[in-house]
Amino acid sequence: MLRGLKKDGKDQRLLMLGLDNSGKTTALKKMADEDAANATPTQGFNIKTVQSKNADGNSVNLTVWDIGGQKHIRPYWQNYYDNTDGIIYIIDSADKNRIDEADVELGKLLEEEKLAGVPVLVFANKQDLLTAMSADMIMKELSLTDHKDRFIHIAACSAKTGEGLEEGIKILRDEVEKRQAS
Repeated sequence: MLRGLKKDGKDQRLLMLGLDNSGKTTALKKMADEDAANATPTQGFNIKTVQSKNADGNSVNLTVWDIGGQKHIRPYWQNYYDNTDGIIYIIDSADKNRIDEADVELGKLLEEEKLAGVPVLVFANKQDLLTAMSADMIMKELSLTDHKDRFIHIAACSAKTGEGLEEGIKILRDEVEKRQAS
């Protein structure tokens, strides 16, 4: 059933992935103008459709699938890959101890045949914390510039405050539209 859900040309299906506690659900709630204060760990998935205006001023529906990031859930991510237009990968910028684990999981996504060429937005989340690594530092840690076969953009954000979310989503949305048009 999930694989059959495809949208018309004006809608985009985005997967929001990342390790547990990276801020995926908080970011999704903030994007949907909901109260994110009581976000709890996602045991399965959340789906929200948020509206975004493209460069022409037209509304685009972004259907965002927030998939749980716990280790035992990650093998199931592959069940959601079909018909994906874009990936939002969220990293907890303040958790230096898990940056290698986040790198490994992102690497698996980038190697996945079903996601070949799909544009990726990496959110360096939790920039509101003093211990957060900068987006540039995370870009180097993850060697994001080594991937020449697809669009990858990193953006600093704070899901808690909403800072940087809209700007990052616009960049991904525009890239998905370019890909849909070609």
